[in-house]
Amino acid sequence: MLIREATEEDWPAIWPFFHSIVAAGETFTYPVELGEEPARGWWLLSRPDRTVVAVDDAGTVLGTAKMNRNHMGNGSHIASASYMVAPEHCGRGVGRALCEYTVDWARTAGYRAMQFNAVVETNTHAVRLYRSLGFEVIGTLPEGFNHPTQGYVGLHIMHKAL
Repeated sequence: MLIREATEEDWPAIWPFFHSIVAAGETFTYPVELGEEPARGWWLLSRPDRTVVAVDDAGTVLGTAKMNRNHMGNGSHIASASYMVAPEHCGRGVGRALCEYTVDWARTAGYRAMQFNAVVETNTHAVRLYRSLGFEVIGTLPEGFNHPTQGYVGLHIMHKAL
């Protein structure tokens, strides 16, 4: 697996799984009816932020991550990231590789910590992955997310010092 900078040419491969993940309404706080053009602008970030893709030897996009500063001004030393893995490639280490990549990027870029603002508590695979990489839940917004099948559930704020 190779992780490389995403380009506009990658968007047609990203959009189908991006759309299905967001439309499912189970893990992201994005509007479930989010259209392709706004989605592209939200996901494909320009420098100093970054968006990457994980690809296999054939060049197939397996997943993607975006990384950025979490706050501006006097809080701009904290990074954040978001991840999406194509469902047919889940369970193969793509998410872990993307998460490790973003942590390394943030550390190298001089950020002091990473913070995830809204990890849905029922997204147990993500919570387990982030904990295994040293992130801690530092707070939970009770009923901060309206899950389509489980109703109102908490949103974790997760943090990792770099």
